[in-house]
Amino acid sequence: MTTRLDLEYDGTRFAGWARQPGERTVQEELERALETVLGQEVPLTVAGRTDRGVHAWGQVASYRHEAVDPRNLNGLLPDDVAVLASTPAADDFDARRDAVSRTYCYRVLNRRTRSVWLRDRALWWPREVDREALGACAAALVGTRDFTAFTPTETDHVRFSRDVPAAEWREDGDLLEFWITADTFMRHMNRVLVGTMLDVAVGNRSVESFVALLDGAPRSAAAATAPAHGLALASVAYEQ
Repeated sequence: MTTRLDLEYDGTRFAGWARQPGERTVQEELERALETVLGQEVPLTVAGRTDRGVHAWGQVASYRHEAVDPRNLNGLLPDDVAVLASTPAADDFDARRDAVSRTYCYRVLNRRTRSVWLRDRALWWPREVDREALGACAAALVGTRDFTAFTPTETDHVRFSRDVPAAEWREDGDLLEFWITADTFMRHMNRVLVGTMLDVAVGNRSVESFVALLDGAPRSAAAATAPAHGLALASVAYEQ
């Protein structure tokens, strides 16, 4: 049998999702808790392998064993990761392979003074920004685009085009949120997109030059990678 886990975690003190020697990871914490409850090692498959410092509000993982009460797992987990639901799934369900899209949110606090409450949840950006330019950049992402410019040059990726059905900047006063949905994402892709869009928003480059990057420009043509702490995996979608 197969189980689906719905998860959330604060990525601040994690070295990312995936197990790494000598590092604290979300996968290791969860697999340790599952082994304690189920009495055997249970490897997890995950929808999105988040990087060091990246958060998750709606992560999904799967494993080949019976479902367990989330309260039993949460009682064994540290306070920066929680299981929201543990439900039986189809025998062949795979959290990564079966996902049809992932949605990420990057938050930017755009005001002159920093925030104590958002210091690990949003990028503090005190400079004035052109919000219309941000919107135009996001709109240009919709469709099938080549994101070679938005992932490290040294990469294992062999396909650089991604299908993006939705991308937009939302505003809530001083808090700006970049929301993007795609079939899959490349390493650092969202953070380089945000870094480059902010470069446009402060007048260092034009919207047109940003759009030109989506035709397979090299990584060196884009801007710096935005910090990890502003990014969160918001949700994962599956066929109904």
